[in-house]
Amino acid sequence: MEFEFWWLLGIPVFFGLGWIAARVDINQLISESRTLPRGYFKGLNFLLNEQPDKAIDAFIEIVKLDPETVDLHFALGNLFRRRGETERAIRVHQNLLARPDLPAEHKAHAQYELGQDYLKAGLLDRAEETFHLLNDTQYGAQAGRALLEIYQREKEWARAIKAAETLQASGAGGRQKEIAQFYCELAEDELVHTNPDAAMNMLEKALATDRKSVRANILLGDVYLAKGDVEAALLAWRRVEHQSVPHAALVAQRLLDGYQAVGRLKEGLNLLRAYQAEAPSIDLLEVVFKAVLELEGVEAANQLVSDELRRTPTLLGLDKFLEARLINAPPEIRPELSVVKTLVHSYTQKLARYQCTHCGFKARQFYWHCPGCNHWETYPPRRTEELNVMN
Repeated sequence: MEFEFWWLLGIPVFFGLGWIAARVDINQLISESRTLPRGYFKGLNFLLNEQPDKAIDAFIEIVKLDPETVDLHFALGNLFRRRGETERAIRVHQNLLARPDLPAEHKAHAQYELGQDYLKAGLLDRAEETFHLLNDTQYGAQAGRALLEIYQREKEWARAIKAAETLQASGAGGRQKEIAQFYCELAEDELVHTNPDAAMNMLEKALATDRKSVRANILLGDVYLAKGDVEAALLAWRRVEHQSVPHAALVAQRLLDGYQAVGRLKEGLNLLRAYQAEAPSIDLLEVVFKAVLELEGVEAANQLVSDELRRTPTLLGLDKFLEARLINAPPEIRPELSVVKTLVHSYTQKLARYQCTHCGFKARQFYWHCPGCNHWETYPPRRTEELNVMN
């Protein structure tokens, strides 16, 4: 293909057209900006400089001068809510809703923001009522998520199940894991009130919703135990290993007690040793150590923790190793060994925590529902130091 010199003439033409278009856009932007109140730019500047108090004052002045500024009302209400001034945020959004000329789109937006104000203020009944009004609007999905949060806060698990199922049916993402957890919460309530049959019904629904629900099988074993069927309880707890071997540490003591109750303690101990070999855990080691100490003696218990410390060198493991050594330590070294054990144990208390993978919240006990971020199943069944060594 030959080069045509006349193409060069098109370059300045295209450059000129681009320059004209840019000038038109700039002139339009300048024209529009002149119509905005000066206080708007002051408020925006305060926001950029992280001075929300002064930004609020500037926006309040604009709203007083021009009550028609809907977007500024929304900005002002959100600033109040973010600062924790929920009463003022509520008034801003209520004033918007009181305007008869407010378009339906803005009305739904104001309703949603008002629900968020009530939620932040802890006025859950009002928040629930407000969010229900948004079912058939463009804010339906957001309102549904807010309602789900409310029901979880209030521990209204049956209503939480309905809300999660509605969200799932609307295409807002799968909720099987949460729904199964809500059924587990209902099952625990029934167990507390000694209604094992009702608890069983809830757990069957949990497993029908999410076959991977470890918690449902753990609780199912508890229900069978409450009904006096130890063998069925053992079968339920053993299903955990097929779902997640690391989670077997959560049922280790249950399994050992169950096997002891049916006269097969050695079988139970061998099972736990197999779990420890596949998925080492300091919590599992604690249960196995006590059982080995009782069944096989001090030397076997010492050998167990010594082997585990070599395989998984952690301070938590060292703490258990020193505990084992103290049992039959010679009198002349017992005081020094006891001092070392005390020092190591005091330090390991900071490491013996479970940690949420979503928000990092640490806790001494294992949670299915994180107290920090309210997410479900975000705690690994291992302590923080173990996870760090594995990584």
